[in-house]
Amino acid sequence: MKANFISRPIYINRIKPFIDKHIIKVLVGQRRIGKSYLMLELIAHIKASNPDANIISIDLEQEQYSILQNSTSLYEYIQSKLNTGKSNYVFIDEIQEVAEFERCIRSLHNEQVCDIFITGSNAKMLSGELATLLSGRYIEFFIHGLSYDEFLVFHQLPDNNESLNQYLIFGGMPFLRHIGLEQELAFEYLKNVYSTILLKDVVAREGIRNVALLENLVSFLVNNTGSLVSAQNISKFLKNQNIKIPTQSILNYLRALTSSFFIQKVQRTEVSGLKIFEIGEKYYFEDLGLRNCVNSFQFVKNVGKLMENAVFQHLSRCKYRVFIGKMGEKEIDFVGDKIGKRVYVQVTYLPKDEATINREFGNLLAIQDNFPKYVVTLDTFQISGNYKGIIQIHLREFLKMSEF
Repeated sequence: MKANFISRPIYINRIKPFIDKHIIKVLVGQRRIGKSYLMLELIAHIKASNPDANIISIDLEQEQYSILQNSTSLYEYIQSKLNTGKSNYVFIDEIQEVAEFERCIRSLHNEQVCDIFITGSNAKMLSGELATLLSGRYIEFFIHGLSYDEFLVFHQLPDNNESLNQYLIFGGMPFLRHIGLEQELAFEYLKNVYSTILLKDVVAREGIRNVALLENLVSFLVNNTGSLVSAQNISKFLKNQNIKIPTQSILNYLRALTSSFFIQKVQRTEVSGLKIFEIGEKYYFEDLGLRNCVNSFQFVKNVGKLMENAVFQHLSRCKYRVFIGKMGEKEIDFVGDKIGKRVYVQVTYLPKDEATINREFGNLLAIQDNFPKYVVTLDTFQISGNYKGIIQIHLREFLKMSEF
């Protein structure tokens, strides 16, 4: 792979303090989201500070590494590349391609012969035996698609509402900078990525047989982005299309899509006590472009859903645990929790009528604490403002904030 990348300091700055620490660095996230290039940036950083470092880089999607099928072959290969007279750094991309890889990684970690960095595109890699064998030995970094600020840098765009619209349409897949933002070409690329994720990370890895049903489920989630859904109402929807499927199968398909990081599940919580409701949740897409390429896309028809999805992504990118807030019959679009911090966010397209203003601001006014509260809009006439301590802010400005 060519060592050619655009820096993504939001992640590099999170990972750098752990370089040369005796802990495994695990980068996880959706396929094609930029994990491989972050590895290149980390390698460049290490080489800059230690030119004599011995770098062992393995991309398991390349044919030359296809012989590394299991833990033993991976371990033997790495051992053959170690240099006892130098600092050794091992980078392994898409490690879930190796059967029982966790045994190799545990052994290398215990031997303290190298600093280890791995990436993966499936959430299950940090569950089951991996969590058992490597418990307490790794730190996880969730890698997202491009933020709005990164999107501007990658595509060399000005910070204006037209660029924001392009971000909401095309999303944050980094490789799009090589394709361009002409809709037909960009969506053709995104459809190919979508097919790869579904076929390789969902169908093949999870053993799913009914691909047509899986695609119908994704289409349902696209049309219901930001709406409360359950396996039961999905089942009813499919039944209306003469598709009968057990509720448990729907749950399995949703779990498979979540494991591939294609979608993210957001649960509801009681605002006052953080009681988690196990019935009814919302699903948001990891990448807006992948969402938009699934069905016939109309921006005006989708703008409210896109705004909400973008706000969810941004809160997640800022390392908040995100919930849907519930207060009796009232709902808060997002409650973001971080150690010692909380933020409440309502999202609305254009809050011009009194009923909308009362609902969006009124729900937040009912919360009896002093944590920040935002109403995010696309109102171009009032880019920002303050109403009884609640901040009205334009989506473009909200997406540029790193702290709330």
